[in-house]
Amino acid sequence: MSKRENINKTYISEEGMHDLWNVWYSELHDGLSGLTIKVDRIIESIESDFQRIDVLHTKDFGKMLVLYGSLMVCDNDNNAYNEMIAHVPLFVHPKPNDVLIIGGGDCGALTEATKHPEVNSITMCEIDPKVVEVSKRHFPYLATGADDPRARIIFEDGKKYIEESDRQYDVIILDLSDPVGPAAELFQKPFHQDVFDCLTDDGILVAQSESPLYNQETVRTLYMNLKDIFPIVRMYTCFMPIYPSGLWSFAFCSKKHDPLDDFDQARYDKLNLATRYYNDAVHRGAFALPEFAKKLIE
Repeated sequence: MSKRENINKTYISEEGMHDLWNVWYSELHDGLSGLTIKVDRIIESIESDFQRIDVLHTKDFGKMLVLYGSLMVCDNDNNAYNEMIAHVPLFVHPKPNDVLIIGGGDCGALTEATKHPEVNSITMCEIDPKVVEVSKRHFPYLATGADDPRARIIFEDGKKYIEESDRQYDVIILDLSDPVGPAAELFQKPFHQDVFDCLTDDGILVAQSESPLYNQETVRTLYMNLKDIFPIVRMYTCFMPIYPSGLWSFAFCSKKHDPLDDFDQARYDKLNLATRYYNDAVHRGAFALPEFAKKLIE
């Protein structure tokens, strides 16, 4: 027995081994406050060409996908993020034939978009193929849309794809991670102008727009830039227990269609969606903002 083996055997008791797995995941705003979850075990941890990808298991939330240190999805939430980022614009646009998703590597938004029979094609542009691989392996229920014949997944930088695209889309969804690392440039005004140019004359953009509580400067700047570009810009929110503050926002940006006046109630009733969070009342109520959020984006 080596000296190292002897030390381990002597000093790490069964109780001590238990302490080694007293592991917590924390996502903090400015290192001060946010979300903390006890981790049972680390299922997978890899480095892609773009970021670190972790899959963790927890008692409260099941498996969790963490990208670049930010929690993306988990088993035991209510799928609010994916449902709200996809169904809100798709029920507002009268003919959402062609849809583009930038990001969205867990394929959750893609899967929700496939529930709309009016959609003829869904292109998902994700920079990191490893995210899709890991999601298919550990969150297969989120990734079923990848097998839909209308879906096309390309692995490319979203900024480059938008800049070089000669195609226009009815709905563009920016399903991005936090504005750090590979996603940082996709929160800037020049990119949003390029997105505007890639939309049809009555096109709609929806983008995740961070926490209106924790990310106020980012939110304020983002909406100021979007209002310089789009005639209609509205914030809506959803409850996301796995995101810091629990309140998450989306920017609804449109050339023509109002998210409330143009909501297609008849199409919603006919489709009879299988959802866990989104419904017609939630669609309308999501645009009712608390006063601090209203003032933030005015």
